[in-house]
Amino acid sequence: MSDPQLLILDEPTEGIQPSIIQDIGRTLRRLVEEMHMTVLLVEQYYDFAKAIADRY
Repeated sequence: MSDPQLLILDEPTEGIQPSIIQDIGRTLRRLVEEMHMTVLLVEQYYDFAKAIADRY
């Protein structure tokens, strides 16, 4: 697991305060852009998913 290629997240924003949600989004974007990681996200918060997704 030293070089993962896929991160699967199930509603990472559930019960999280808005400022932390923004941090999560920035971190996920960085993982995709800098580490070339694929992120599979299951999320009910549409605006969050749309803001960070390449495809949805």
